[in-house]
Amino acid sequence: MNSDISFPSDSGNRFYHGVAATWVANAIQAVNFLGDRFLRKPYHLSSAIDDLYRSSMDKAFSLTESFLVTGAPHASAYYPRDFAWFYPDVLDPETIMDSQDAIRRVRLLEKSVRLMLEAVRANVVTTTIVPAGRARYLGVNYFSRPSDTLLGILASLQQMIGADQRASSYLAMSQCAHAGRLLLAEYGVDLKRAILQLASELQPFDDDGARYLLCDVTAPRSAATDTRAERRRFVTNACVYTTFVWGVQLGVIDRYELKPLLGRELSQYKQDLLRLFGKGGYVRHSLDGPPGSPASSVALDFVNVHHGFWDLSEASERALFAATTDLIIAEPRFRIPGTFHFLVSADNPRNKVIHKIAAPAYQGRSSWPTFNVEFADRMLDYDEFSGRDIYRSYAQGILKDIRTATEVHGGYQELLSEEGLKYRTWAYKGAVAHSWFPRFLSVWRRAYGTPLLHWND
Repeated sequence: MNSDISFPSDSGNRFYHGVAATWVANAIQAVNFLGDRFLRKPYHLSSAIDDLYRSSMDKAFSLTESFLVTGAPHASAYYPRDFAWFYPDVLDPETIMDSQDAIRRVRLLEKSVRLMLEAVRANVVTTTIVPAGRARYLGVNYFSRPSDTLLGILASLQQMIGADQRASSYLAMSQCAHAGRLLLAEYGVDLKRAILQLASELQPFDDDGARYLLCDVTAPRSAATDTRAERRRFVTNACVYTTFVWGVQLGVIDRYELKPLLGRELSQYKQDLLRLFGKGGYVRHSLDGPPGSPASSVALDFVNVHHGFWDLSEASERALFAATTDLIIAEPRFRIPGTFHFLVSADNPRNKVIHKIAAPAYQGRSSWPTFNVEFADRMLDYDEFSGRDIYRSYAQGILKDIRTATEVHGGYQELLSEEGLKYRTWAYKGAVAHSWFPRFLSVWRRAYGTPLLHWND
C-alpha cells in the first residue's frame, strides 16, 4: 500500500499516515457511507426497551468485533474520541446483563485501547483510524486535526483502571483494572509525549488586552461535533484542558511539565477559558465571527464530557452553566416541539462543503440523544451541588423522551431530525448507536433513583 509513512507496531499492526493514506481512507469511507445509506435493510425488533437493549449489547460487544464502535455506517472506522464522549459507562455494573456480557465488554474494551495506544506509539494521533486489510490501519483526520483523540484514550484507560472500584460481582472487572494498569505502564511514555505535543500546539489569542491560549486560533480543530467549521470553539479548548487534567490524574504527566508550555498553572488555564468564553455571562460556543443573539451563540455540546471540564461544586461555574442552560431551555428553536429533545444548536452552523451538500443539519438543527443524556447528567450535577431541585424534572423529561424515541424507532438513535424522525438525507442515514445505550441507563438510574432495567446473573 502506498503512503507517505508506515509505522509498524510490536504486535505486527502497521499504521499508515499521509496523503496517500488519506486518499485511500476517503475512498473506503465514501463506499461505506453511501453503501449504508442505500443498501442497509430495515429491520424490526420488539419495541420493548429490555429486548432492544439486549439486542444492542449483543451487537455492540459481539465476539466478532475487533474494536468498540457506534454502529453502521461508522462501524468500518474507529473513533478514539468516542471513548470519552459516548462510551464512559460501558463497564457500569448496573448496565451489564450477565457475566458473559461483562467478559465481552472487557475483552473488546481492552482490544480497542491497545490498538489506540499502538497508534499513539506510532505517532498516529488522528481523529479516525480506518482498517485497510489484515493488520493495516490508516490514520486520517476528519475534518481537521483532533482536540479530543487523546482525551478518548485517557478516558478509556480511566474506565479500565477504575473497573474494580464499583460494587460488582463480576470477576472480569478486577481483571480489566489489572489490564488497564499494565497498558498505562507500557504506553505511558508515548502518551506523555503526545500530551506534551498537544500543549506545544496551543496558540496565543489576544482579547481586550488579555492573552489566552487556544488550540484553534487559526484553524478549526476536531471534536465530537467536528462537522462544524468554526474556530475558537469552547468545546475543543475544554477538551484540551480536560486532556491535561486526566493526564495528570493518571500519572502520565506532571503539572510542572505542563506549566512552561502553558505559561500558567492548570487552574489558571481553566479560569482563562471560562473568562474568555463566558464573558457575556453564558458560555459562547465560538468566538469565530461576530456574536449573534445569546440563544444563537450557544450550543448543546458545551456540557462537554462525563467527569470532564465542568466542576459544579464551584459557584462561579454553576452560574455560567445555569445561564447557558436557561438560554437553551427558554429558546423554542432549541427543541423538537412538544418534547424534551434539545437540538445541538438553534441554527445550523457554518459547515464544511461536504456537509452542506450531504447532511447540512447533522450537528446543528438535529437532536443527539447522547448529548441530551450528558445535558441531563450535568443538570443533575447542578442540583446536587447547589442543593436546589431546579433541573431534575428537565433531566427526567429528556431521558423519558429518549426512551420513547428508542422504542418507537426500534433502537437507540445516533440522532433525530428537528421533526423528531430518524435523521436521513439523500446521502446519509443516522446509525442505531448500540454502544451508546449503557450511558443512557446509567444516567436514568441517577435521575429516577431506580434502574430502568434489571438483570439477573
